[in-house]
Amino acid sequence: MIRKLRRKLILVAMLSLLLVLLLILGAVNLLNYRSVMVEADRVLAILTENGGSFPEDALSQKKDFFRGKTSELPYTSRFFSITLDADGSILAVNLENTTTVDRAAAVRYASRALERGRETGFLDEFRFMRRDTGENATLFVFLDCTKGLTTAARFLFTCLGISAGGLAAVFLLLLLLSKRIVKPVSESYEKQKRFITDAGHELKTPLTILSADVDVLEMRHGSNEWLQDIRLQIRRLTELTHDLIYLSKMEEEQSRLQMEFFSLSDLAEELVQSFQTLAKAQNKPFSSQIQPELTFHGDERAIGQVISILLDNALKYSPPEGAISLTLEKRGRHLHLEVCNTAASLPSENLNRLFDRFYRADPSRSSQTGGYGIGLSIAKAVVAAHRGEITAFSRDGHSLTVSVHLPA
Repeated sequence: MIRKLRRKLILVAMLSLLLVLLLILGAVNLLNYRSVMVEADRVLAILTENGGSFPEDALSQKKDFFRGKTSELPYTSRFFSITLDADGSILAVNLENTTTVDRAAAVRYASRALERGRETGFLDEFRFMRRDTGENATLFVFLDCTKGLTTAARFLFTCLGISAGGLAAVFLLLLLLSKRIVKPVSESYEKQKRFITDAGHELKTPLTILSADVDVLEMRHGSNEWLQDIRLQIRRLTELTHDLIYLSKMEEEQSRLQMEFFSLSDLAEELVQSFQTLAKAQNKPFSSQIQPELTFHGDERAIGQVISILLDNALKYSPPEGAISLTLEKRGRHLHLEVCNTAASLPSENLNRLFDRFYRADPSRSSQTGGYGIGLSIAKAVVAAHRGEITAFSRDGHSLTVSVHLPA
């Protein structure tokens, strides 16, 4: 449990940090990319207003427009323009300010820009702007933004590299500090398990003495309803104590499991036969589908207890004449065990709590069924010890299905 808590802490912290970094990096790089577009559009606006070239007095007229750019702008800008008539025929091509694009390439770029039907946009590394000249002609000016886009890309990769390094550093720090963070929880949890184990062992002695005293009283005075009630309560306390100790050991010392290969199909068949008699006595139809010759590497006694718990719960909490079914089969790399029983209306929010200790979906039935609400907690601990998964769901709101997945 403590390991899972540490993993969840590290996972939540890393995901939170990753989300924040993605938001910051996304905003910063989006603004950076937008600045490249805005700057390019400002230059293109000058060019399209002047027929695809810089006027001699461009900088003096647009001093504020260029925000302090030097007079070298017309010489450092690489661009070309092409003019098309209403039919798409070429009227003029200006390639004086570029050496990387020939006439054929310029025509292809103009055709692609015309197909897009947009006033501005990017085509490869070129930012284009479209302007109708008023003479049934359309001017396209293409500005080479390779330098700006390259700078933006380098900035992006630099941010990603720094962020990756930061994430790695935070991950290492969390690995080192998470144990200290969860230490109070770990100590409290260990004290709780130790208390349950110690209290369980301490209760065994007085319960044994009480049971012996009841036997003596029955021998001297004969059996009566009070002695029978005392014996019943002693048995229930003994069972509860045993279950609590077993659950504590399952969560604390999983290495004590006797792992060996055994026939899971035979085990399921044996338990189904024993519960079929009880189901028949209660007029509850019981069906089973068990795939033969399925073997499993695990603790046979513990897995048998899981199946017994699921079948016992199905019998206890199904209504009169309710149907019960068990299915065991191999699906891919997992063995799939499923126990289903009809039930009263099951709110979906209750299903997530079925594996909590001492939780009952129907508290009013506890005195009739004799359950403590701890059986499914034991089943979950056993399945987790075998690296499996157990879940509960309802297909129609009037039936309960408990599904167990075990690695084949």
